[in-house]
This record gives sequence, structure tokens and C-alpha cells, in this order.
Amino acid sequence: MDREDIVYPFASQARVVEIVKAEGSWLFTRTGQKILDAGGGAVVCNVGHARDDVLGAYIEAQREGYVLPPWRSPVRTELCERLIRDWLPDGMTRIQFVCSGSEAIETAAKIALQYNVARGEKGRHQIIVRTPSYHGTTLATAALSGHPARRAGIEAALREYPRVNAPYALRAPASVPADALCDFYLDQLSACIEAIGSEHIAAFVAEPIVGSSGGMIVPPDGYWSGIRAMCDAHGILLIADEVMTGFARTGAKFALDHWQVRPDILVAGKGLTGGHAPINGVFARSEIGEAIESAGMDVMFHTYSALSGPCGAASKVLEILARESLIERSKALGAKLIKDLRESLSDVPQVAEVRGKGLLIGIEVVRDRETLARYEREDAMSAKILTEAMRRDLFFYPGGTGEVRDILCLGPPLNTAASDLNRIPEIMRDSILAATSPH
Repeated sequence: MDREDIVYPFASQARVVEIVKAEGSWLFTRTGQKILDAGGGAVVCNVGHARDDVLGAYIEAQREGYVLPPWRSPVRTELCERLIRDWLPDGMTRIQFVCSGSEAIETAAKIALQYNVARGEKGRHQIIVRTPSYHGTTLATAALSGHPARRAGIEAALREYPRVNAPYALRAPASVPADALCDFYLDQLSACIEAIGSEHIAAFVAEPIVGSSGGMIVPPDGYWSGIRAMCDAHGILLIADEVMTGFARTGAKFALDHWQVRPDILVAGKGLTGGHAPINGVFARSEIGEAIESAGMDVMFHTYSALSGPCGAASKVLEILARESLIERSKALGAKLIKDLRESLSDVPQVAEVRGKGLLIGIEVVRDRETLARYEREDAMSAKILTEAMRRDLFFYPGGTGEVRDILCLGPPLNTAASDLNRIPEIMRDSILAATSPH
């Protein structure tokens, strides 16, 4: 069979690139091109690609063999101890491992529902979510997501959840002053709770910083403390989706740490193994697990949950994040990269905004910066910009939801050489200008 006869992925809407090797911050194609991975894959490679120390830890741990997911093993115990000791908020001692972010968010939602039933509040079955957002690709998590493109063709099977707007300052109504934006978005949640009745609401699910669906949208100060207070006042669980933002990506252990807010349930995973193995964690306050246990319920596992190899890889990655000071490095180099991008792109009329925290950065491209009018979908502008960037040996991760579009996401490995990060602003500038200029 010829390589050209292989149909993969299942339904490709974009150019397929064949990568034969990845190493550190670099991707290598079959034709010999060496590409700087400024996207960290899907914003996942926090410690770089294919590290021998992580792969060695994976292989050594996997020698434990297949251990039934609910059972303990030395490598699982070591990972849990490291997480509780060094990473998780105080009191967050309940841990469930799954393979993907989609599985993790679905597990968190199930835990929230079980917890409310366990404490005698069976009427609390609603979950409030936001737009734009992305929480996964299963039927349940696609329903929770505010991402029209990834709901296409399956809408009839999706439950409709109550929804509020994520704080999107760039596209907030012009009538709302900047110093009133926080209250503007908090009032939407307050009105939603009042309309439904708090006695029917189990949880509020959100990304602390909207990830690739919106392009690294950072909320105004006061937003998350306001959310926390509102959830507390109404007995609503706060579920933080930190699948993309967790484990040092934003220059903090978790993105909510920037606002000193503790969730009730925390979901995180991409950076946990940095792309070396599939594992995501669902972490919850002790009393949530105790209530579910006391009610005689269980939290079901998946067959490949908490495999020994991924647990070993995760422990090694957490060790690397600490040993190489990658939280601090992400904070410092991310601030510099954001500053350099803003300076380099300031006179590019198609760039509406550069935003983010740490090495989680979004660039929003528009047809008209004054009106914020977007390019039409058929223009496929982000794909054109990516093509230009790849010609210049740089990959970024394209984002958006279909309605929100032409979002360019940067999430390079946190240990990328500073000299390589310094190349990104000029390449992004040249790529945007080349793609958007009339031909």
C-alpha cells in the first residue's frame, strides 16, 4: 500500500503533516524540515518532547504490569503523594486518574452530581457552563462545551446546559466601562442562578483562563474571587478545568493560583506528563469523597486509568518541573514573549490583541481592528497564517470555535531556549502579513 492511500485522520479538514521525530522544542518532518514547536503540540509538551528521563521512568514503572485501576501500587502511591505534598491545594486529597481531559471533565461532573445526591440534594442536577469554552469531545463534555465547531452533527444528542458568557474584555459591549467589566460578567452568573434556582444547581464548570477555544482569554481581577463567593453563597461546587492551564503552564502551579482561589474539584492533565503518556487527574476536597463513600456510591474507573507507565512518567515530569524551576521560567519568559509580541505586532492592522499568562499566549486576528470584524469562515485565515509560519519553520496551535475564529495559540515547551522564543515575534509578524496581504 502506498503511503498516500492511508486515510488518516478520519476526516481531515486541513493539511496533514507527517512528523518522524520530535525532540526538545523541535519537530522533524519526513522531508527533513526542522520546525520550532511554539504550540507545544496541543499546548501539552510542558517539559519538551521525548525526554530520555521521562521515557525511562515510564518504562521502569510499566514493569509493574497491569494493575487494576482501583488498587494501589508503588508508582501510583508515589504520584499521589507527590501531588498532594507539592502541587494540589490544601485539603484536596481525593484523586481519580483517567486517560484524557474529556474523561476527566466527565468524571468531575459525575462526582459533583453524586455528591449532591449523597448529601440529600437530589434536585441539584444542573451544571452551569460558559461560552466560549472547550471541555472535551465525548457527548457529555461536548454538551458542556461552548464550542459550536466541535458540536457539529451531534447537536440532536446533546443536553442543553445553562450558559453564561466567559469574560471576554476585547468583545464586551462598548457600553460597559473597563472598570465595570468584572461586575458585568458576574451579574450574568448571578442572574442565571436566580433564574434556575440554586436548589437545582450542582456545579459551575469553567477554565480559569479560556484556552484555545477563545485564545487564552484572561479574566479581569476580581472575577474569580467573585465566582468563588457566589458558589459558596449558593452551595454550588466550583469545578476548575485546568487541563490546559495546569502544571506550570501559566507561571503558577495552576491558573487559579493567580487569584488565590481554590476550587472544589480540580481537573488537570496535559502538562502532567507533557505528552509522554496519557493521564489526567480529577482532584477533589476530602469532604466530597467522604460524602460519596458514606452514601455507598463509587466513582467508576476506566480500564486504562492510572496505568503504571503514565504514573511513572507523571512523577518524573513533576520532579523536572520543580528541579528546572519551570514555573518561574514560564512566568518570566512568558511575560517577555507577550511584551515582545505586542511590540512586534502593534502596527499590524489585522492583530486585535495579544493576551495570556506565562507561556500560554493567544493572538486574535481580525479583518478590521477598529470594528473587530472577523474574516469569513471560508477565508480560513488562521490556516493560511499557519501555512506561512510552517514555511518559516514555526508551528503554532490554531484555536477558535468556528464562531470565535482566527485565534493563534502559543504554548511552547517551558524549557524552550530563550533564543528560540525570541524568534517567534518576527516569524508571527511575517506570517500574518504574508497571509493577510492582498495577492
